[in-house]
Amino acid sequence: MDQFKGQPRLPKFAVPKRYDLRLTPDLVACTFTGTVAIDLDVVADTRFIVLNAADLSVNDASVSFTPRSSSQALAAPKVSLFEEDEILVLEFAEILPHGVGVLQLAFNGILNDKMKGFYKSSYEHNGEKKNMAVTQFEPADARRCFPCWDEPACKATFKITVEVPSDLVALSNMPVVEEKVNGNVKIVSYQESPIMSTYLVAIVVGLFDYVEDHTSDGIKVRVYCQVGKADQGKFALHVGAKTLDLFKEYFAVPYPLPKIDMIAIPDFAAGAMENYGLVTYRETALLYDEQHSAASNKQRVATVVAHELAHQWFGNLVTMEWWTHLWLNEGFATWVSYLATDSLFPEWKIWTQFLDESTEGLRLDGLEESHPIEVEVNHASEIDEIFDAISYRKGASVIRMLQSYLGAEVFQKSLAAYVKRHAYSNAKTEDLWTALEEGSGEPVNKLMSSWTKQKGYPVVSAKLKDGKLELEQSRFLSSGAPGEGQWIVPVTLCCGSYDVRKNFLLESKSGAYDIKELLGCSVGDGTCSWIKINVDQAGFYRVKYDDSLAAGLRKATESQSLTAIDRYGILDDSFALSMARQQSLASLLTLISAYKKELDYTVLSNLIVISYKVVKIAADANLELMSGIKQFFIGVFQLAAGKLGWDPKQGESHLDAMLRGEVLTALAAFGHDETLKEAIRRFDAFLADRNTSLLPPDLRRAAYVAVMQRANKSDKSGYESLLRVYRETDLSQEKTRILGSLACCPDPSIVQDVLNFVLSDEVRNQDAVYGLSGVSWEGREVAWKWLQEKWEFIEKTWGSGFLLTRFISAVVSPFASFEKAKEVEEYFATRSKPSMARTLKQSIEKVHINANWVESIKKEDNLTQLVAHLSSN
Repeated sequence: MDQFKGQPRLPKFAVPKRYDLRLTPDLVACTFTGTVAIDLDVVADTRFIVLNAADLSVNDASVSFTPRSSSQALAAPKVSLFEEDEILVLEFAEILPHGVGVLQLAFNGILNDKMKGFYKSSYEHNGEKKNMAVTQFEPADARRCFPCWDEPACKATFKITVEVPSDLVALSNMPVVEEKVNGNVKIVSYQESPIMSTYLVAIVVGLFDYVEDHTSDGIKVRVYCQVGKADQGKFALHVGAKTLDLFKEYFAVPYPLPKIDMIAIPDFAAGAMENYGLVTYRETALLYDEQHSAASNKQRVATVVAHELAHQWFGNLVTMEWWTHLWLNEGFATWVSYLATDSLFPEWKIWTQFLDESTEGLRLDGLEESHPIEVEVNHASEIDEIFDAISYRKGASVIRMLQSYLGAEVFQKSLAAYVKRHAYSNAKTEDLWTALEEGSGEPVNKLMSSWTKQKGYPVVSAKLKDGKLELEQSRFLSSGAPGEGQWIVPVTLCCGSYDVRKNFLLESKSGAYDIKELLGCSVGDGTCSWIKINVDQAGFYRVKYDDSLAAGLRKATESQSLTAIDRYGILDDSFALSMARQQSLASLLTLISAYKKELDYTVLSNLIVISYKVVKIAADANLELMSGIKQFFIGVFQLAAGKLGWDPKQGESHLDAMLRGEVLTALAAFGHDETLKEAIRRFDAFLADRNTSLLPPDLRRAAYVAVMQRANKSDKSGYESLLRVYRETDLSQEKTRILGSLACCPDPSIVQDVLNFVLSDEVRNQDAVYGLSGVSWEGREVAWKWLQEKWEFIEKTWGSGFLLTRFISAVVSPFASFEKAKEVEEYFATRSKPSMARTLKQSIEKVHINANWVESIKKEDNLTQLVAHLSSN
């Protein structure tokens, strides 16, 4: 039996074709029992059947295999469960006959509180606490609910039956075919599913309300939520029905199931899960409350719903062959969710906001400890960590890069061909490239391999010399270290205006191009005052300009001659290059001063993120710089703050509503006196009346941050008032908004209180990480001590899922000294485990990057004078 241990994949002796699964959850005792009959095709000589199972007790006497060729059931004398490998090995007395037979097993398990497998989630109904039963099987947790071949390529059909209390709603992937009520218990049977992977099977049992609609071709769409919250499902319902229609056209294949349910779950580890026909969500990603949700919440609901529904084709109908190709699912669904959202809400300018996805991808992929898009997975425990910004965001960005290179129409037609060809089966990355190659005639496989098979991305250095534009590519690393690698880079450039745009591929390490031949102009003759490379930021790379090119772009930014997307790109590349010590902080600050007239939401939003980071890193280098740099940023945001004001304007755009909150939050965080006073005045009005028009949802975060800026050990009243608001609201979005603001307090003793509160019963396990997200610069040390003190408890509570990694990255990454990196390394030397190893290495690398940046800022001569000059202008 030992030959089956330590293998990344199951042996292929037997192939599952159909599961007949029956489950009986007990919502009071939090246990479940079940039976499964699996139609198997035995395809090789074997005495063994090996499948996945974990955290289950299998009744040995119940195990039998009945070949179709005989009515004789064969018992398995030896049944062994290997917990470490999560496999169940059944040994039979003789070699099993080839062909189809039925494997039968009975088992039982616990409805766990780990938000994976078959688990319990709690909710209140009429003031009474109740449990619901929920499944979450991706990536590899169906095996915690029933023994199965728990690999994406082992597709089968599923016939599911559940036995539950008769007053509850019981949902699964398919519609109900029969419901038999027997007193206070009912047996619910569902239609058999089409062929699908185990990780997409879903069952939810609890008390729910719903709202309902239909797509244009009659598919029933429902949004389920807690009793009394049905109205909050209407926005997602509208988006869902419209999106299904849109994807039917885009993929040229109708939605394959008779219904789709989307359901809000109170305890949910991820954002949402695309189970076939029954999509599960965190409440914050599905529910929208007209009165208490912010504009950013509305946008989040739309993009998440579009993302999950895209998976019904890309992921569910066509499934990745193995987790190495996870990015096909996630990168693609991320990219296409923007396509759908843009079609429904063009006024949101969502493709400009897509830059936030690219930037997250670029930030993670700038680390030595990144990984390629296509990553080897050797054990189930490694899968969780690749649900990250590489698979989702870099994945989506390279798809956008390829689509902009091939053209939208060719891209869409080839995709439709790919979905048709691989429907109801599995595909690898190469299969997508083949379809795109056939449709476009371009060597897609060759173009894309450099982006998916090696980690990292290039920085293209551009300089002007004797009328020639010289370009050179090298791997960009945030550490500033030289890196290996070469890419096929789609270069796009404009000169002086967007009328002439040149595209070419940089396939070698470097190239020199005659400007006159290339663009028909010469730089510096008045017509061509600037050159912008990577137009619209369509390419997944950074650009480093020489001083004269950079000066031209700075002027073009100030005069707003560039598009918002390009203004964003110049800023973000400059920030990254400054962090990598390839240009000075002084040059970054000088560039930022050209953004004082900026009013675009996406550009300012990124500038705000950058400003938080710059203030902290500058303070680490020289505490005397802190107040000057804060003054400088307050000055940069002044125009936008003045224009937007505090009160929403009639008919203003969704983007202005989001921007107002972010700009005021930044001014509060930087201690701008007028903003703090006004925010606290409005917060006091809100305490007196939760429906006051003085503090609409878009402004609340700014007010909460202001309150916490003023809170301290001797005056905790503001902090206590915020906790009261937290306790009184039942809206998840409000709770997470408060949690995300509490730890920004500059008083470390309050930060300590906040962190302890985060681990209390008052905060759901899924939400604890929000409380760590905004720890103040002054509170870092307290947070690190707290993490060590509470590690055993944290590890026990979150250790089995991916949320544990969020604790490490949130607490460790903000530090900026080599000593601290060493201390963290030593602490975790005996405490690390495979599922957190990658995150730990990445976090320590970030501390090294910060520490090197601090050292380099210390050596900048005239920084103090420059900051004084910039902040007074």
